[in-house]
Amino acid sequence: MWIVSTLTMLALAGILPDFRLQSPGGDSATTIARTAAVGAGAFGLLSALAWPLLVRLLLLVPALVLGLLVFFLNGSLLLLALRLNPSGQSEAAPETAVIVAAVMSAVASATGGALAVRDDEAYRRRLYRLADRRRRDGAACPATPGTVFLQLDGVGHDVLAAAVRKGLMPTVARWLGGDPGQGRAPGRTGTGAPRPTHRLTAWHTDWSSQTGASQLGILHGSNHDVPAFRWYEKDTGEVMVCNRPTSAAELQRRAVEHTGDGGLLSADGASRGNLFGGGADEQALVLSIATRRRSRETRSRAGYFAYFSDPANAVRTALSFVAEVGRETGQSLRARLRKERPRVGRGGLYPLVRAFATVVERDVVVAAVMGDMLAGRTAVYADLVAYDEVAHHSGPLGRDTEQVLGRLDRALALIENVAEHAPRPYRIVVLSDHGQSPGETFRARYGLTLGDLVRAGCGLPVSRKAERTHSGAEARAAVRAALRRPVEQTGGRRRPVGRRSEPIVLASGNLGLISFPDVPHRMSKEEIDARHPALLTTLANHPGIGFLLVRSEEHGGVVLGAYGAEIPLDRLDRTPGPLAAFGPGAADAVRRTHSFPHTADIMVNSFHDPADGEVLAFEEQIGSHGGLGGAQSRPFLLSPLALSAPVAEDEELTGAEQVHRVLRRWLRETDGPQVPLDRAPEERAA
Repeated sequence: MWIVSTLTMLALAGILPDFRLQSPGGDSATTIARTAAVGAGAFGLLSALAWPLLVRLLLLVPALVLGLLVFFLNGSLLLLALRLNPSGQSEAAPETAVIVAAVMSAVASATGGALAVRDDEAYRRRLYRLADRRRRDGAACPATPGTVFLQLDGVGHDVLAAAVRKGLMPTVARWLGGDPGQGRAPGRTGTGAPRPTHRLTAWHTDWSSQTGASQLGILHGSNHDVPAFRWYEKDTGEVMVCNRPTSAAELQRRAVEHTGDGGLLSADGASRGNLFGGGADEQALVLSIATRRRSRETRSRAGYFAYFSDPANAVRTALSFVAEVGRETGQSLRARLRKERPRVGRGGLYPLVRAFATVVERDVVVAAVMGDMLAGRTAVYADLVAYDEVAHHSGPLGRDTEQVLGRLDRALALIENVAEHAPRPYRIVVLSDHGQSPGETFRARYGLTLGDLVRAGCGLPVSRKAERTHSGAEARAAVRAALRRPVEQTGGRRRPVGRRSEPIVLASGNLGLISFPDVPHRMSKEEIDARHPALLTTLANHPGIGFLLVRSEEHGGVVLGAYGAEIPLDRLDRTPGPLAAFGPGAADAVRRTHSFPHTADIMVNSFHDPADGEVLAFEEQIGSHGGLGGAQSRPFLLSPLALSAPVAEDEELTGAEQVHRVLRRWLRETDGPQVPLDRAPEERAA
């Protein structure tokens, strides 16, 4: 590595005008080479000795700021190394020193990795350097297996199965006993057939098929009163948003209070890249603690330190970040030139957001998981959000998302490799929190948003563009027919006499929520009809709406659909009505949400086509999730065969809370054969 670093420094000195290794009058080749060797050696020693100390001092700095500081600190170390050179003939401009240090760190990292490929001991030592400490308290590591839960955000069961069939995810294919397509796979039987190590199980989400509800239920055992990704709470007058730090902290507090338990990771656990902590002692990039004052308890020593203690990591991540921005720009341009449909805007800050999700978040989280495994932690839960972010804008199926799935598979392979060098055995469980359903947006198809449609149904003014659409005309006609009273003209917009406060309309994928903030309680159908006679009819009969849920003074709760369909909740099993297109389990999901204290006055689920699985998102997303319909409600659970089956063969795994109970059971299991779930209860108890 010293030789390669010396050659790299010589090459950079020949390329960069502000970086020299000789005196102005010139020196011999031997002198220049000796100067480069001393400089490279000094830089290597400073990087090995001083760099970890600098990073420790900066642990309280936010992750992105620390990532940028890495380059300047790395350049400073190079300048110091040049000053320490006894020849005194080397110098570099500060901005050039940053470039030289970045290149040398990247080359050194690549060289170290290449040299360690065929040396197990060297590779083992290199992996152990990723951990802050093996154990914080110095205690011996338990011999019982630990468990790593890796959440592939937004990857549906069918998407994963298709990726395995196409050869996009060779690691998962090998775990399932398929041919990974990369030579001889470990674990083959004598007949040449691969031996599976994992089982793939589909599970069904709640009505709110999004990370906030699913991950809260999985990590804390309760997602009670989480009706959507965002909703309005009348008692506080606030809009709750699952990915807002204050909301995430409050939701976690409510879940802990509801269950009386800290969470899935309470016993020596680590939470990485999640919305919620799960009761873990070690947390990194966890949203629910983002509002707390940073302290020893809320910082991640095994997260940021394990990643940034190697300056080459920041260099590699930065280069990958730039490449991802370029990749997104090229893919977006190609989609526009080909006039692909459906399509949404992908400009502005989105390329940077995508690069952060697919590169920075992935690299830091994977490094943190590796550090946790090498530290011997009992339970680790990490969320990789790359696929979900890309699928929202590129669609859940296609070349863009296939590339992301391939990179996620490589991350799984890396974590599997690290498990072989961990101080205790590990079981790797991979799961998703929801899937994604394809389809164009509600606005793209009908020319107006759900908010426009609601305002038209209430007789409130809407945008001129929405007024000119066919849907807008139908909505206005329904209002006039239902009101049977004068409508005044105001600036070209229609407004009913006696205007009341405007409704709050929120969207969570293809799930919409309508609340009337001036009414302190959840309004009933009868109250809504009295206030806005045309609203429910306008919504229920719109072709882009699948069904509505409202409270009823007569029936407790009813589902409304087109052509006057009105089904009480207690009759949905016999007469599903509008829910028939959404498959089995839809009625139970709707009834459960109806029981939540903060369910909106009107819950709106978009149209769903069972033939192609498409839905209509109320947000600007062509791959969406949040409500019922299609693949969004069907995530997966990939578990080792060494663990008991999630459910019996004749049962279905339904709801995030049930997934939590399954994961809890697995954490209690130790080595040895497990009793199958399809045996008699007394056998399982024994």
